[in-house]
Amino acid sequence: MRNKLLLIFIFCFFFKPGISYSLVEIDITRGNLDPLPISVSPFFADETSIKKIKKNLNIDNLGLEISKVIENNLRKTGLFDTLDKESFLQRPDIAHLKPRFEDWALIKSQVLITGKVTSKIINEKDYIRIEFKLWDVLGAKMVDGFSLTTVPTNWRRVGHKISDKVYERLTGESGYFDTRIIYVAEEGPKTQRVKKLAIMDQDGFNTKYLTLGNELVLTPRFNPTNQMVTYLSYFRNMPRVYLLNIETGKQEVVGDFPGMTFAPRFSPDGKKIIMSLAKDGNSEIWVRNLETNIQEKLTDHPSIDTSPSYSPDGKYITFNSDRSGYQQIYVMRSDGSKVKRISFGKGIYGTPVWSPRGDLIAFTKLHKGKFFIGVMRTDGSGERLLTENFYQEAPSWSPNGRIIIFYRETKTDDKGQGFSAKLWSIDLTGYNERLVNTQTDASDPSWSSLLD
Repeated sequence: MRNKLLLIFIFCFFFKPGISYSLVEIDITRGNLDPLPISVSPFFADETSIKKIKKNLNIDNLGLEISKVIENNLRKTGLFDTLDKESFLQRPDIAHLKPRFEDWALIKSQVLITGKVTSKIINEKDYIRIEFKLWDVLGAKMVDGFSLTTVPTNWRRVGHKISDKVYERLTGESGYFDTRIIYVAEEGPKTQRVKKLAIMDQDGFNTKYLTLGNELVLTPRFNPTNQMVTYLSYFRNMPRVYLLNIETGKQEVVGDFPGMTFAPRFSPDGKKIIMSLAKDGNSEIWVRNLETNIQEKLTDHPSIDTSPSYSPDGKYITFNSDRSGYQQIYVMRSDGSKVKRISFGKGIYGTPVWSPRGDLIAFTKLHKGKFFIGVMRTDGSGERLLTENFYQEAPSWSPNGRIIIFYRETKTDDKGQGFSAKLWSIDLTGYNERLVNTQTDASDPSWSSLLD
């Protein structure tokens, strides 16, 4: 069970509410080509008080490790240039108390992050207390900060929460670092893949396997409101949909669904699941109320309707259908009315997923033998193809709608060798494409909402 962070206090902001004083402006239509120089000072620690904690965690320098988490998070966004710690001129403890801003300006840093780690005993149990401060080097003042207390094993989460605060303060967008990604872990030759359900922190750490690999698992999806996931598994060759509570490990069967090949998605309030079911040789969109178990068919068309996804306000649904002759993307109201085709480009479109911001739909496109991941506005205008490859699909949005994660497969040679499946991420602008580290091959990613 994931321990929740215990928030102790927050430093007051120094700016008036309602006025933006962002230290960096990001043009999300073209990417940030000049990353902001930022320094993440190692968090200094009261070594005597945290000696026992470090030993239990098997970490030599806890403050340094926390700063590395923050540094790695910010650097991977492509928006920040994290400066080399070897260039720092001021000791971490002194910098946290009062930076010599001229020393940080000398190494071209515009922003400074400092911190402090101490121990705290609550109800005879060891806790860690971590302070963080965000400094505007050019303005020579502190602009944000907080302190929190939590169990020692949550030290990485502290780094993620600090990263979220820094990201939000400097860009004006909410962060996405204190999140998790669930995916299908794959091992073995292409014709005999063992597939397990796996979950990890968004930076690839703390991987846990949730199934044993005895049954085939497909397309896990997070509930937008909590740490519940739904996934599809084949039980005795019968497609079965499961609900799994990540926190408690409790699992329940939604039902057996012959004709289903992709797991359903949750509605924005988490109370319904929407899915595609093939009955009598025809695939239609259905919605199921998880509280009443009442199921309702939303489409009724002789063509194949599949891959439904709700808009964040729950008023609309996007899906793909071949009712125009070949597979395209459509939008309809959540009751199934007013169906409208929105994709008109060349190629075959699939797996549409509505952005958490509500303004865009991500999709997969097949054209001239290549697979693309792209985005378009919800009326179909402004189509942009972000990345192309031999085979890639299953886009999933970060909770702030800034990053898309997907998976990509490689070709096999004439002997069936060389196959792999890996997770990749890319910025909404098409910049900063990155391989996402996983312990095994991986497919079908789904990004969680921010953790509590």
